[in-house]
Amino acid sequence: MSELNWFMWGLDLFSGLFLIVIGLAVLAVIYMYIADKMQTKQAVRHNYPVIGRFRYLFEKQGEFFRQYFFAQDREELPFNRAERSWVYRAAKNVDRTIAFGSTRPLDTAGTVMFMNTAFPTQDEEITPIHPLTIGTNCRQPYTTQAICHISAMSFGALSRPAITALSHGAAQAGCWLNTGEGGLSPYHLKGGCDIVFQIGTAKYGVRNEHGHLDDEKLKSIAIHPEVKMFEIKMSQGAKPGKGGILPGIKVTAEIAHIRGIPQGYDSISPNGHIEFKSVNDILDMVERVREVTGKPTGIKAVLGDVQWLEDLCDEIERRGEDSAPDFFTLDSADGGTGAAPQPLMDYVGLPLKESLPILINILIQRGLRKRIKVIASGKLIVPSRVAWALALGADFIASARGNMFALGCIQALQCNRDTCPTGITTHNPKLQQGLDPRDKSARVANYNHNLHHDLALIAHSCGVTEPRQLKPSHVRIVLDSGLSISLDKYYAHMDK
Repeated sequence: MSELNWFMWGLDLFSGLFLIVIGLAVLAVIYMYIADKMQTKQAVRHNYPVIGRFRYLFEKQGEFFRQYFFAQDREELPFNRAERSWVYRAAKNVDRTIAFGSTRPLDTAGTVMFMNTAFPTQDEEITPIHPLTIGTNCRQPYTTQAICHISAMSFGALSRPAITALSHGAAQAGCWLNTGEGGLSPYHLKGGCDIVFQIGTAKYGVRNEHGHLDDEKLKSIAIHPEVKMFEIKMSQGAKPGKGGILPGIKVTAEIAHIRGIPQGYDSISPNGHIEFKSVNDILDMVERVREVTGKPTGIKAVLGDVQWLEDLCDEIERRGEDSAPDFFTLDSADGGTGAAPQPLMDYVGLPLKESLPILINILIQRGLRKRIKVIASGKLIVPSRVAWALALGADFIASARGNMFALGCIQALQCNRDTCPTGITTHNPKLQQGLDPRDKSARVANYNHNLHHDLALIAHSCGVTEPRQLKPSHVRIVLDSGLSISLDKYYAHMDK
């Protein structure tokens, strides 16, 4: 066959295939037109068949286009590109410097700035971070040198490889890993890191058949040397006033076994502990857990109404200082890694910028500041936010989403759908294959090491030798006028 014949044959074949494709496309358009006109659930599709479908396509893709093409470095929520970029670079342990000036506006109300001194701390003056002990009166108190730790994320909310990577990464970084309310899994233990076991309102892992605390199961958790503390969760930043939500699609057989619930059904925790009717009940449970386990025991809450906190201090004063929780994890209303109703996530609870000074001030006034260690949590993923929390009086910080970014999270906002594209919050084996625990554990460790390192940079520029020496006077906040005032004057009621 000549070259011309080959060409003509190929042209005929291409023309035939083209006509088939055109025909199929026309049939598809006709099918969509009929389907759109016959359905009544979506008015746009019914009134504008075929073309109306683009409205839903663009809506679905809007998050993607805003994140990658249209949003400026400082515009996105809950975390902007500049914040995520710092975490990614810290996790990869690559250059974290920038050039040609900051993109951060310095005249917007609420902007925080640290006050450098004419006499910054010299290398020979730097002192190591002083270790702090939690629960000095417990049979097994806990001492750690780290300031920054990994906040509560359960096995269930997060995948097996994600929890495994966090466990190994925490061990390498020397920080603790909070289990979240889903119980203690083998993957929390894999890395040999320090663990804070969280007792949620459903008491997964330590509950009896009636949903009450089981002392024998508590002992079985406490027997693990890795478990250093117990945290009784009253509320969390994503959904103050409502218990945990794990969609049924994420309740696998293994997760159901660990939690003691049916497989495939939504895991909905109660709004509060069924035992809690007053502050007396809170202190009773703290004392019970501490006595059974011998380990430091504290509470976690988002502040809203603060009268219960005053009542709690009254009851501690009546019982004696030893009855107090060993620590208070204060979550911010803008925290939250898990599924939550939007009205609660958007409108309920106080953010950390208000609640942290309130808590610190009450503890100081009631003489409990040294007795109760304060752990701040809620969007504290970059050094400046950590330094701000320490300046206001926090002893430690705990971050969930910062460590998720270190694992490779791209803020796809699909944590509750079991479709996480990075394998972090999904139990789909195919999606999990992209998350290598060995690689990601190193990134978690790098992130926490560099978070401490750059935190120290801020502290030393302010003239103190270690970050916990930062005070409100080292920080200024911009007012509506565009001018700033130091935090010790801004929070005039606060006296450190």
